[in-house]
Amino acid sequence: MQPVSDSENRQRPKWNMLFTAALLLATSCTTVEESEINPVAEAQAFDILIDNGLIVDGSGGAPYVGDVAIRDDRIVAVSPEISGSAKRVIDARGLAVAPGFVNMLSWAADALIADGAGESDIRQGITLEVFGEGSSEAPLTDKMAQTDEGRQGDIRYPISWRSLDQYFDYIEKRGIAPNVATFVGATTVRISELDYADVDPDAEQLDNMRAVVREAMDDGAMGVGSSLIYAPASYAETAELIALATESARCGGMYISHMRNESDNVLEAIDELIEIAGKSGGPAEIYHLKQAGKDNWGKLDAVIAKIEAARAKGLRITANMYNYTAGSTGLDAAMPTWVQEGGYEQWKKRLQDPQIRKRVLSEMSGKPDGWENLYYHAGPDKMMLVGFKNDQLKPLTGKTLAEVAAMRGTSPAETAIDLVIEDGSRVQVVYFLMDEANVARQTALPWMSFGSDAAALAPRGIFLKSSTHPRAYGNFARLLGKYVREEKQTSLADAVRRLASLPATNLGLKDRGSLAAGYFADVVIFDPATIADTATYAEPQQFAIGMHDVLVNGELVLRDGKMTGARPGRAVRGPGWNKCPPL
Repeated sequence: MQPVSDSENRQRPKWNMLFTAALLLATSCTTVEESEINPVAEAQAFDILIDNGLIVDGSGGAPYVGDVAIRDDRIVAVSPEISGSAKRVIDARGLAVAPGFVNMLSWAADALIADGAGESDIRQGITLEVFGEGSSEAPLTDKMAQTDEGRQGDIRYPISWRSLDQYFDYIEKRGIAPNVATFVGATTVRISELDYADVDPDAEQLDNMRAVVREAMDDGAMGVGSSLIYAPASYAETAELIALATESARCGGMYISHMRNESDNVLEAIDELIEIAGKSGGPAEIYHLKQAGKDNWGKLDAVIAKIEAARAKGLRITANMYNYTAGSTGLDAAMPTWVQEGGYEQWKKRLQDPQIRKRVLSEMSGKPDGWENLYYHAGPDKMMLVGFKNDQLKPLTGKTLAEVAAMRGTSPAETAIDLVIEDGSRVQVVYFLMDEANVARQTALPWMSFGSDAAALAPRGIFLKSSTHPRAYGNFARLLGKYVREEKQTSLADAVRRLASLPATNLGLKDRGSLAAGYFADVVIFDPATIADTATYAEPQQFAIGMHDVLVNGELVLRDGKMTGARPGRAVRGPGWNKCPPL
Protein backbone atom coordinates (compact mmCIF):
# COMPACT_ATOMS: atom_id res chain seq x y z
CA MET A 1 0.00 0.00 0.00
CA GLN A 2 1.34 3.42 -0.91
CA PRO A 3 1.84 6.05 1.79
CA VAL A 4 -0.99 8.53 2.19
CA SER A 5 -0.03 12.18 1.77
CA ASP A 6 -2.03 15.22 2.77
CA SER A 7 -5.42 15.11 1.17
CA GLU A 8 -8.78 16.84 1.34
CA ASN A 9 -11.64 14.92 2.96
CA ARG A 10 -9.92 11.56 2.59
CA GLN A 11 -11.21 8.63 4.59
CA ARG A 12 -8.52 7.23 6.87
CA PRO A 13 -7.29 3.89 5.48
CA LYS A 14 -6.60 0.78 7.58
CA TRP A 15 -2.92 -0.07 7.46
CA ASN A 16 -1.58 -3.59 7.05
CA MET A 17 -1.08 -5.18 10.45
CA LEU A 18 2.19 -6.75 9.32
CA PHE A 19 3.62 -3.28 8.86
CA THR A 20 2.47 -2.26 12.30
CA ALA A 21 4.11 -5.30 13.84
CA ALA A 22 7.33 -4.60 11.96
CA LEU A 23 7.37 -1.01 13.17
CA LEU A 24 6.83 -2.09 16.73
CA LEU A 25 9.76 -4.46 16.46
CA ALA A 26 12.00 -1.88 14.79
CA THR A 27 11.34 0.70 17.48
CA SER A 28 11.56 -1.78 20.38
CA CYS A 29 8.23 -0.59 21.73
CA THR A 30 6.02 -2.40 24.15
CA THR A 31 2.65 -3.28 22.66
CA VAL A 32 -0.05 -1.37 24.50
CA GLU A 33 -3.61 -2.62 24.59
CA GLU A 34 -6.17 -0.21 23.22
CA SER A 35 -8.08 -0.21 26.48
CA GLU A 36 -5.00 1.04 28.32
CA ILE A 37 -5.06 4.31 26.37
CA ASN A 38 -8.55 5.23 25.23
CA PRO A 39 -11.19 3.41 23.23
CA VAL A 40 -11.20 3.58 19.44
CA ALA A 41 -12.81 6.83 18.54
CA GLU A 42 -16.10 6.67 16.75
CA ALA A 43 -15.91 7.60 13.08
CA GLN A 44 -16.09 11.37 12.76
CA ALA A 45 -14.58 14.26 10.86
CA PHE A 46 -11.32 15.93 11.93
CA ASP A 47 -9.21 18.76 10.65
CA ILE A 48 -5.99 16.76 10.87
CA LEU A 49 -5.38 13.06 11.40
CA ILE A 50 -1.82 11.96 12.18
CA ASP A 51 -1.75 8.35 11.06
CA ASN A 52 0.29 5.32 12.18
CA GLY A 53 2.97 7.21 14.08
CA LEU A 54 4.99 6.05 17.05
CA ILE A 55 3.07 7.77 19.85
CA VAL A 56 5.42 9.12 22.52
CA ASP A 57 2.79 10.90 24.58
CA GLY A 58 4.93 12.71 27.16
CA SER A 59 3.93 10.54 30.11
CA GLY A 60 7.14 8.53 30.05
CA GLY A 61 5.12 5.38 29.31
CA ALA A 62 5.90 2.89 26.56
CA PRO A 63 5.50 4.27 23.03
CA TYR A 64 3.00 2.56 20.77
CA VAL A 65 1.87 2.81 17.16
CA GLY A 66 -1.27 4.88 16.84
CA ASP A 67 -3.08 7.96 15.63
CA VAL A 68 -3.72 11.52 16.78
CA ALA A 69 -6.86 13.39 15.73
CA ILE A 70 -7.04 17.19 15.83
CA ARG A 71 -9.93 19.60 15.47
CA ASP A 72 -9.38 23.36 15.57
CA ASP A 73 -6.62 24.00 18.16
CA ARG A 74 -7.16 20.85 20.26
CA ILE A 75 -6.33 17.19 20.25
CA VAL A 76 -9.62 15.30 20.26
CA ALA A 77 -8.35 11.71 20.33
CA VAL A 78 -5.17 9.68 20.76
CA SER A 79 -5.54 5.95 20.17
CA PRO A 80 -3.97 2.91 18.50
CA GLU A 81 -6.67 3.31 15.87
CA ILE A 82 -8.99 6.20 15.03
CA SER A 83 -11.73 5.91 12.46
CA GLY A 84 -12.96 8.94 10.59
CA SER A 85 -12.23 11.37 7.82
CA ALA A 86 -9.94 14.37 7.90
CA LYS A 87 -9.27 17.41 5.79
CA ARG A 88 -5.61 16.52 6.06
CA VAL A 89 -4.05 13.14 6.78
CA ILE A 90 -0.39 13.05 7.78
CA ASP A 91 1.29 9.69 7.26
CA ALA A 92 3.64 9.28 10.23
CA ARG A 93 4.78 5.70 9.61
CA GLY A 94 8.32 5.22 10.90
CA LEU A 95 8.20 8.59 12.71
CA ALA A 96 7.73 9.58 16.34
CA VAL A 97 4.74 11.72 17.29
CA ALA A 98 5.18 13.70 20.51
CA PRO A 99 3.90 16.76 22.35
CA GLY A 100 5.65 20.00 21.45
CA PHE A 101 8.81 20.74 23.40
CA VAL A 102 9.18 23.48 26.01
CA ASN A 103 12.27 25.69 25.92
CA MET A 104 12.62 26.53 29.61
CA LEU A 105 15.27 29.19 29.00
CA SER A 106 14.78 31.14 25.81
CA TRP A 107 16.19 34.50 24.72
CA ALA A 108 13.99 34.61 21.62
CA ALA A 109 12.04 37.74 22.53
CA ASP A 110 14.04 40.13 20.33
CA ALA A 111 14.48 37.59 17.54
CA LEU A 112 10.73 36.91 17.34
CA ILE A 113 10.11 40.63 16.91
CA ALA A 114 12.59 40.68 14.03
CA ASP A 115 11.32 37.42 12.53
CA GLY A 116 8.32 35.67 14.02
CA ALA A 117 9.24 32.29 12.53
CA GLY A 118 11.55 31.24 15.39
CA GLU A 119 12.97 28.83 12.84
CA SER A 120 16.01 27.39 14.64
CA ASP A 121 13.71 26.32 17.48
CA ILE A 122 10.72 25.23 15.39
CA ARG A 123 13.04 22.89 13.48
CA GLN A 124 13.85 21.23 16.79
CA GLY A 125 10.21 20.82 17.83
CA ILE A 126 9.97 23.73 20.27
CA THR A 127 6.42 25.00 20.52
CA LEU A 128 6.75 27.07 23.71
CA GLU A 129 9.48 29.64 24.42
CA VAL A 130 9.86 30.65 28.07
CA PHE A 131 11.59 33.98 28.80
CA GLY A 132 12.59 35.78 31.96
CA GLU A 133 16.06 34.85 33.21
CA GLY A 134 16.57 37.81 35.50
CA SER A 135 15.26 40.39 33.06
CA SER A 136 11.85 40.31 31.44
CA GLU A 137 10.13 42.25 28.67
CA ALA A 138 7.83 43.81 31.26
CA PRO A 139 6.74 45.43 33.51
CA LEU A 140 8.65 48.60 32.55
CA THR A 141 8.70 52.21 33.60
CA ASP A 142 9.12 54.87 30.94
CA LYS A 143 12.75 55.28 31.99
CA MET A 144 13.41 51.55 31.76
CA ALA A 145 11.86 51.35 28.30
CA GLN A 146 14.02 54.25 27.13
CA THR A 147 17.15 52.62 28.56
CA ASP A 148 16.34 49.26 26.96
CA GLU A 149 15.80 50.90 23.58
CA GLY A 150 19.18 52.60 23.86
CA ARG A 151 20.91 49.28 24.54
CA GLN A 152 19.47 47.47 21.54
CA GLY A 153 21.97 45.97 19.15
CA ASP A 154 21.40 44.70 15.61
CA ILE A 155 17.67 44.22 16.25
CA ARG A 156 15.96 47.55 16.93
CA TYR A 157 12.32 48.33 17.66
CA PRO A 158 10.26 50.78 19.71
CA ILE A 159 9.18 49.50 23.11
CA SER A 160 5.58 50.62 23.15
CA TRP A 161 4.35 48.42 26.00
CA ARG A 162 4.75 48.87 29.75
CA SER A 163 2.80 46.02 31.36
CA LEU A 164 3.20 42.32 30.71
CA ASP A 165 -0.36 42.18 29.45
CA GLN A 166 0.48 44.85 26.87
CA TYR A 167 3.59 42.95 25.81
CA PHE A 168 1.62 39.74 25.27
CA ASP A 169 -0.90 41.66 23.18
CA TYR A 170 1.94 43.21 21.14
CA ILE A 171 3.72 39.94 20.38
CA GLU A 172 0.52 38.09 19.47
CA LYS A 173 -0.59 40.83 17.08
CA ARG A 174 2.87 40.91 15.51
CA GLY A 175 2.54 37.22 14.60
CA ILE A 176 4.76 34.40 15.88
CA ALA A 177 5.10 30.72 15.06
CA PRO A 178 5.81 29.38 18.58
CA ASN A 179 3.91 30.09 21.77
CA VAL A 180 5.61 32.33 24.34
CA ALA A 181 5.56 32.60 28.12
CA THR A 182 7.67 34.48 30.61
CA PHE A 183 8.74 34.84 34.20
CA VAL A 184 8.89 38.31 35.67
CA GLY A 185 12.57 39.14 36.05
CA ALA A 186 13.80 39.84 39.58
CA THR A 187 16.33 42.20 38.02
CA THR A 188 13.56 44.03 36.19
CA VAL A 189 11.61 44.34 39.44
CA ARG A 190 14.68 45.60 41.30
CA ILE A 191 15.51 48.23 38.66
CA SER A 192 11.93 49.51 38.69
CA GLU A 193 12.34 50.50 42.33
CA LEU A 194 16.09 50.75 43.06
CA ASP A 195 17.57 51.47 39.63
CA TYR A 196 21.08 49.96 39.36
CA ALA A 197 22.24 50.80 42.89
CA ASP A 198 23.92 48.37 45.27
CA VAL A 199 21.46 48.99 48.10
CA ASP A 200 18.90 47.00 50.02
CA PRO A 201 15.25 48.03 49.72
CA ASP A 202 13.54 49.48 52.75
CA ALA A 203 10.14 48.15 53.84
CA GLU A 204 8.20 50.51 51.57
CA GLN A 205 10.41 49.78 48.59
CA LEU A 206 10.13 46.05 49.13
CA ASP A 207 6.34 46.34 49.28
CA ASN A 208 6.45 48.22 45.98
CA MET A 209 8.57 45.46 44.46
CA ARG A 210 6.14 42.83 45.71
CA ALA A 211 3.33 44.80 44.06
CA VAL A 212 5.21 44.74 40.74
CA VAL A 213 5.52 40.95 41.02
CA ARG A 214 1.84 40.60 41.83
CA GLU A 215 0.84 42.75 38.85
CA ALA A 216 2.98 40.63 36.53
CA MET A 217 1.61 37.39 37.96
CA ASP A 218 -1.94 38.64 37.48
CA ASP A 219 -1.01 39.42 33.87
CA GLY A 220 0.15 35.83 33.40
CA ALA A 221 3.82 35.57 34.44
CA MET A 222 5.02 32.06 35.33
CA GLY A 223 6.78 33.19 38.47
CA VAL A 224 9.94 35.10 39.38
CA GLY A 225 13.23 34.54 37.54
CA SER A 226 16.61 35.68 38.88
CA SER A 227 20.15 35.90 37.47
CA LEU A 228 22.34 36.36 40.48
CA ILE A 229 25.86 36.48 39.02
CA TYR A 230 25.11 39.72 37.18
CA ALA A 231 24.85 43.28 38.46
CA PRO A 232 22.47 44.62 39.71
CA ALA A 233 20.84 41.24 40.42
CA SER A 234 23.85 40.22 42.49
CA TYR A 235 23.14 43.04 44.93
CA ALA A 236 19.92 41.34 46.08
CA GLU A 237 20.10 39.61 49.46
CA THR A 238 18.37 36.30 50.07
CA ALA A 239 15.58 37.96 52.09
CA GLU A 240 14.67 40.16 49.13
CA LEU A 241 14.43 37.13 46.85
CA ILE A 242 12.30 35.26 49.40
CA ALA A 243 9.88 38.18 49.50
CA LEU A 244 9.50 38.23 45.72
CA ALA A 245 9.24 34.44 45.47
CA THR A 246 6.61 34.42 48.22
CA GLU A 247 4.48 36.86 46.25
CA SER A 248 4.87 34.66 43.18
CA ALA A 249 3.95 31.52 45.14
CA ARG A 250 0.74 33.19 46.40
CA CYS A 251 -0.29 33.35 42.75
CA GLY A 252 0.71 29.77 41.94
CA GLY A 253 4.07 30.67 40.42
CA MET A 254 7.56 29.23 40.81
CA TYR A 255 10.99 30.69 41.51
CA ILE A 256 13.62 29.99 38.86
CA SER A 257 17.23 31.09 39.14
CA HIS A 258 20.58 31.48 37.47
CA MET A 259 22.09 30.89 40.86
CA ARG A 260 24.56 33.14 42.63
CA ASN A 261 27.37 30.76 41.80
CA GLU A 262 27.86 27.82 39.42
CA SER A 263 31.51 27.11 40.18
CA ASP A 264 33.46 27.24 43.43
CA ASN A 265 30.40 27.91 45.57
CA VAL A 266 27.80 25.98 43.58
CA LEU A 267 26.73 23.93 46.62
CA GLU A 268 26.19 27.05 48.72
CA ALA A 269 24.19 28.57 45.85
CA ILE A 270 21.93 25.51 45.76
CA ASP A 271 21.42 25.90 49.51
CA GLU A 272 20.20 29.45 48.90
CA LEU A 273 17.74 28.32 46.22
CA ILE A 274 16.42 25.56 48.50
CA GLU A 275 16.00 28.09 51.31
CA ILE A 276 14.04 30.40 49.02
CA ALA A 277 11.78 27.53 47.96
CA GLY A 278 11.21 26.41 51.54
CA LYS A 279 10.40 29.87 52.91
CA SER A 280 8.32 31.04 49.95
CA GLY A 281 6.23 27.88 49.78
CA GLY A 282 6.59 27.55 46.03
CA PRO A 283 8.56 25.32 43.67
CA ALA A 284 12.03 26.33 42.52
CA GLU A 285 14.13 25.48 39.48
CA ILE A 286 17.81 25.91 38.70
CA TYR A 287 18.63 27.45 35.35
CA HIS A 288 21.24 25.56 33.27
CA LEU A 289 22.65 23.40 36.03
CA LYS A 290 26.41 23.01 35.69
CA GLN A 291 29.72 22.71 37.51
CA ALA A 292 31.81 25.46 35.92
CA GLY A 293 35.59 25.28 35.87
CA LYS A 294 37.74 22.16 35.96
CA ASP A 295 38.30 22.49 39.70
CA ASN A 296 34.55 21.94 40.20
CA TRP A 297 33.84 19.04 37.84
CA GLY A 298 34.00 16.59 40.73
CA LYS A 299 31.06 18.20 42.54
CA LEU A 300 28.24 16.65 40.50
CA ASP A 301 27.59 13.84 43.01
CA ALA A 302 27.22 16.39 45.80
CA VAL A 303 25.00 18.58 43.63
CA ILE A 304 22.66 15.69 42.84
CA ALA A 305 22.58 14.54 46.46
CA LYS A 306 21.69 18.00 47.72
CA ILE A 307 18.83 18.43 45.23
CA GLU A 308 17.43 14.95 45.80
CA ALA A 309 17.59 15.37 49.58
CA ALA A 310 15.48 18.52 49.28
CA ARG A 311 13.03 16.72 47.01
CA ALA A 312 12.79 13.86 49.50
CA LYS A 313 11.69 16.41 52.11
CA GLY A 314 8.81 17.46 49.88
CA LEU A 315 10.34 20.55 48.30
CA ARG A 316 9.61 20.90 44.58
CA ILE A 317 13.15 21.42 43.27
CA THR A 318 13.96 20.86 39.59
CA ALA A 319 16.57 22.00 37.09
CA ASN A 320 17.12 22.58 33.40
CA MET A 321 20.23 22.44 31.21
CA TYR A 322 21.75 22.89 27.79
CA ASN A 323 23.62 19.93 26.34
CA TYR A 324 27.04 21.46 25.71
CA THR A 325 30.32 21.94 27.53
CA ALA A 326 30.40 25.68 26.82
CA GLY A 327 28.12 28.41 28.09
CA SER A 328 27.61 31.86 26.65
CA THR A 329 27.20 35.21 28.32
CA GLY A 330 28.86 38.61 28.36
CA LEU A 331 32.22 39.93 29.48
CA ASP A 332 30.41 41.28 32.53
CA ALA A 333 30.75 37.74 33.90
CA ALA A 334 34.52 38.18 33.64
CA MET A 335 34.62 41.32 35.81
CA PRO A 336 33.69 42.01 39.45
CA THR A 337 30.15 43.23 39.96
CA TRP A 338 31.14 46.23 42.09
CA VAL A 339 32.62 47.95 39.05
CA GLN A 340 29.29 47.57 37.23
CA GLU A 341 27.11 49.38 39.75
CA GLY A 342 24.91 52.02 38.15
CA GLY A 343 24.59 50.36 34.76
CA TYR A 344 26.72 50.26 31.65
CA GLU A 345 27.65 53.94 31.44
CA GLN A 346 28.98 53.98 35.00
CA TRP A 347 30.77 50.66 34.35
CA LYS A 348 32.45 52.09 31.26
CA LYS A 349 33.42 55.27 33.09
CA ARG A 350 35.06 53.35 35.92
CA LEU A 351 37.00 51.12 33.51
CA GLN A 352 38.55 54.27 32.03
CA ASP A 353 39.89 55.33 35.45
CA PRO A 354 43.51 54.06 35.69
CA GLN A 355 43.32 53.16 39.38
CA ILE A 356 40.02 51.35 39.10
CA ARG A 357 41.22 49.61 35.95
CA LYS A 358 44.27 48.35 37.83
CA ARG A 359 42.10 46.90 40.59
CA VAL A 360 39.75 45.23 38.07
CA LEU A 361 42.69 43.67 36.24
CA SER A 362 44.01 42.26 39.50
CA GLU A 363 40.65 40.75 40.49
CA MET A 364 40.04 39.30 37.04
CA SER A 365 43.33 37.43 37.09
CA GLY A 366 43.04 36.02 40.61
CA LYS A 367 40.94 33.26 42.11
CA PRO A 368 37.36 34.50 42.56
CA ASP A 369 36.50 35.99 45.93
CA GLY A 370 32.75 36.29 46.33
CA TRP A 371 31.86 36.61 42.63
CA GLU A 372 31.58 34.37 39.59
CA ASN A 373 34.77 34.96 37.57
CA LEU A 374 34.39 33.20 34.23
CA TYR A 375 37.64 34.76 33.01
CA TYR A 376 39.43 32.72 35.67
CA HIS A 377 37.43 29.53 35.18
CA ALA A 378 37.62 29.43 31.37
CA GLY A 379 40.83 31.30 30.56
CA PRO A 380 41.28 33.66 27.59
CA ASP A 381 42.06 30.82 25.16
CA LYS A 382 38.65 29.29 25.99
CA MET A 383 36.68 32.51 25.54
CA MET A 384 35.28 32.88 22.01
CA LEU A 385 33.91 36.32 21.06
CA VAL A 386 30.59 35.94 19.24
CA GLY A 387 28.50 39.10 19.64
CA PHE A 388 29.43 42.74 19.06
CA LYS A 389 27.25 45.83 18.84
CA ASN A 390 29.94 47.97 17.15
CA ASP A 391 30.20 47.11 13.44
CA GLN A 392 33.92 47.93 13.51
CA LEU A 393 34.50 45.11 15.99
CA LYS A 394 32.41 42.47 14.19
CA PRO A 395 35.45 41.16 12.21
CA LEU A 396 36.70 39.82 15.56
CA THR A 397 33.71 37.46 15.75
CA GLY A 398 34.77 33.83 16.20
CA LYS A 399 38.22 34.67 17.59
CA THR A 400 39.26 33.88 21.14
CA LEU A 401 40.07 36.62 23.59
CA ALA A 402 43.66 35.33 23.61
CA GLU A 403 43.87 35.69 19.82
CA VAL A 404 42.52 39.24 19.87
CA ALA A 405 44.91 40.14 22.68
CA ALA A 406 47.84 38.86 20.62
CA MET A 407 46.62 40.87 17.62
CA ARG A 408 46.49 44.03 19.74
CA GLY A 409 49.61 43.46 21.78
CA THR A 410 47.78 43.82 25.09
CA SER A 411 47.07 41.36 27.88
CA PRO A 412 43.85 39.33 27.59
CA ALA A 413 42.35 41.00 30.67
CA GLU A 414 43.16 44.47 29.31
CA THR A 415 41.72 43.46 25.96
CA ALA A 416 38.46 42.38 27.61
CA ILE A 417 38.17 45.77 29.32
CA ASP A 418 38.95 47.62 26.09
CA LEU A 419 36.34 45.65 24.14
CA VAL A 420 33.61 46.48 26.66
CA ILE A 421 34.50 50.18 26.33
CA GLU A 422 34.78 50.14 22.55
CA ASP A 423 31.66 48.08 21.86
CA GLY A 424 29.26 49.99 24.05
CA SER A 425 28.01 46.68 25.40
CA ARG A 426 28.84 43.67 27.57
CA VAL A 427 30.08 41.75 24.44
CA GLN A 428 28.75 38.21 23.98
CA VAL A 429 31.23 35.41 24.66
CA VAL A 430 31.22 31.61 24.50
CA TYR A 431 32.99 30.24 27.60
CA PHE A 432 34.26 26.64 27.59
CA LEU A 433 33.70 25.57 31.20
CA MET A 434 32.11 22.13 31.66
CA ASP A 435 32.96 18.44 31.58
CA GLU A 436 31.35 16.28 28.87
CA ALA A 437 30.89 13.32 31.22
CA ASN A 438 28.94 15.52 33.63
CA VAL A 439 26.81 16.94 30.81
CA ALA A 440 25.94 13.44 29.60
CA ARG A 441 25.08 12.26 33.08
CA GLN A 442 22.83 15.25 33.74
CA THR A 443 20.75 14.53 30.64
CA ALA A 444 19.37 11.42 32.38
CA LEU A 445 18.33 13.01 35.68
CA PRO A 446 14.57 12.48 36.19
CA TRP A 447 13.95 16.08 37.34
CA MET A 448 15.93 17.68 34.49
CA SER A 449 14.24 19.64 31.69
CA PHE A 450 15.98 21.64 28.95
CA GLY A 451 16.56 25.18 27.79
CA SER A 452 18.67 26.58 24.98
CA ASP A 453 19.68 29.78 26.81
CA ALA A 454 19.66 31.31 23.32
CA ALA A 455 17.54 33.11 20.76
CA ALA A 456 15.50 31.48 17.99
CA LEU A 457 17.38 32.40 14.83
CA ALA A 458 17.88 31.64 11.15
CA PRO A 459 20.96 31.89 8.92
CA ARG A 460 19.67 34.93 7.05
CA GLY A 461 19.13 38.67 7.26
CA ILE A 462 19.81 40.49 10.48
CA PHE A 463 20.83 37.27 12.23
CA LEU A 464 23.98 37.01 10.11
CA LYS A 465 25.42 40.21 11.59
CA SER A 466 26.49 38.31 14.72
CA SER A 467 27.45 34.76 15.59
CA THR A 468 25.96 32.61 18.33
CA HIS A 469 26.37 29.46 20.38
CA PRO A 470 25.42 26.20 18.57
CA ARG A 471 22.81 25.56 21.27
CA ALA A 472 20.58 28.09 19.49
CA TYR A 473 20.25 25.65 16.61
CA GLY A 474 20.89 22.30 18.22
CA ASN A 475 20.18 21.91 21.93
CA PHE A 476 17.00 19.82 21.71
CA ALA A 477 17.99 17.83 18.64
CA ARG A 478 21.31 17.11 20.32
CA LEU A 479 19.52 15.52 23.27
CA LEU A 480 17.47 13.21 21.03
CA GLY A 481 20.29 12.37 18.64
CA LYS A 482 23.49 12.23 20.68
CA TYR A 483 22.31 11.42 24.19
CA VAL A 484 19.20 9.31 23.48
CA ARG A 485 19.92 7.47 20.22
CA GLU A 486 23.72 7.31 20.16
CA GLU A 487 24.80 7.21 23.80
CA LYS A 488 21.57 5.80 25.29
CA GLN A 489 21.86 7.99 28.38
CA THR A 490 18.07 7.94 28.62
CA SER A 491 15.11 6.49 26.75
CA LEU A 492 13.16 8.27 24.05
CA ALA A 493 10.01 8.13 26.19
CA ASP A 494 11.66 9.70 29.22
CA ALA A 495 13.47 12.32 27.14
CA VAL A 496 10.16 13.42 25.63
CA ARG A 497 8.61 13.49 29.11
CA ARG A 498 11.30 15.89 30.25
CA LEU A 499 11.07 17.95 27.07
CA ALA A 500 7.32 18.45 27.35
CA SER A 501 5.16 17.28 30.25
CA LEU A 502 7.70 17.84 33.05
CA PRO A 503 8.28 21.54 32.26
CA ALA A 504 4.57 22.08 31.56
CA THR A 505 3.73 20.56 34.95
CA ASN A 506 6.43 22.58 36.71
CA LEU A 507 5.01 25.76 35.16
CA GLY A 508 1.49 24.87 36.24
CA LEU A 509 0.17 24.84 32.67
CA LYS A 510 -3.15 23.28 31.89
CA ASP A 511 -3.74 21.33 28.71
CA ARG A 512 -0.18 21.51 27.40
CA GLY A 513 2.80 19.19 27.44
CA SER A 514 1.10 15.87 26.58
CA LEU A 515 -0.61 14.08 23.74
CA ALA A 516 -4.05 13.71 25.29
CA ALA A 517 -7.63 14.44 24.34
CA GLY A 518 -8.56 18.00 25.25
CA TYR A 519 -4.99 19.29 25.20
CA PHE A 520 -3.80 22.01 22.85
CA ALA A 521 -2.54 20.58 19.59
CA ASP A 522 1.14 21.40 20.03
CA VAL A 523 2.50 18.32 18.26
CA VAL A 524 5.83 17.36 16.70
CA ILE A 525 6.63 14.58 14.24
CA PHE A 526 10.27 13.57 13.87
CA ASP A 527 12.49 10.71 12.81
CA PRO A 528 14.16 9.23 15.92
CA ALA A 529 16.69 7.49 13.66
CA THR A 530 18.01 10.69 12.09
CA ILE A 531 17.24 13.67 14.33
CA ALA A 532 20.51 15.42 15.13
CA ASP A 533 22.19 18.75 15.65
CA THR A 534 24.52 19.98 12.90
CA ALA A 535 25.59 23.31 14.42
CA THR A 536 29.18 23.60 15.64
CA TYR A 537 31.13 26.27 17.50
CA ALA A 538 32.96 27.12 14.28
CA GLU A 539 29.75 27.12 12.20
CA PRO A 540 26.87 27.55 14.65
CA GLN A 541 24.17 28.77 12.27
CA GLN A 542 23.12 25.40 10.87
CA PHE A 543 19.66 23.93 11.31
CA ALA A 544 19.05 20.64 13.07
CA ILE A 545 17.81 17.73 10.95
CA GLY A 546 15.15 15.07 11.41
CA MET A 547 12.11 17.16 12.33
CA HIS A 548 9.34 16.57 9.78
CA ASP A 549 6.27 18.39 11.05
CA VAL A 550 5.44 20.82 13.84
CA LEU A 551 1.95 21.94 14.82
CA VAL A 552 1.29 24.88 17.13
CA ASN A 553 -2.28 25.24 18.38
CA GLY A 554 -3.43 22.88 15.64
CA GLU A 555 -1.71 24.69 12.74
CA LEU A 556 1.24 23.37 10.78
CA VAL A 557 4.23 25.70 11.07
CA LEU A 558 6.61 23.06 9.68
CA ARG A 559 5.40 20.58 7.03
CA ASP A 560 7.65 17.98 5.45
CA GLY A 561 10.65 19.86 6.79
CA LYS A 562 9.62 23.21 5.29
CA MET A 563 8.35 26.28 7.10
CA THR A 564 4.76 27.07 6.14
CA GLY A 565 4.71 30.75 7.10
CA ALA A 566 1.89 30.19 9.61
CA ARG A 567 1.97 32.31 12.78
CA PRO A 568 -0.44 30.63 15.24
CA GLY A 569 1.68 31.25 18.36
CA ARG A 570 0.02 32.68 21.45
CA ALA A 571 0.91 34.06 24.82
CA VAL A 572 0.68 31.23 27.34
CA ARG A 573 -0.18 32.69 30.71
CA GLY A 574 0.66 31.32 34.13
CA PRO A 575 -1.63 29.92 36.82
CA GLY A 576 -2.06 33.32 38.49
CA TRP A 577 -3.60 34.98 35.45
CA ASN A 578 -6.44 37.19 36.68
CA LYS A 579 -6.48 35.14 39.90
CA CYS A 580 -3.83 36.67 42.15
CA PRO A 581 -5.12 37.52 45.62
CA PRO A 582 -4.74 41.16 46.69
CA LEU A 583 -1.79 42.20 48.81
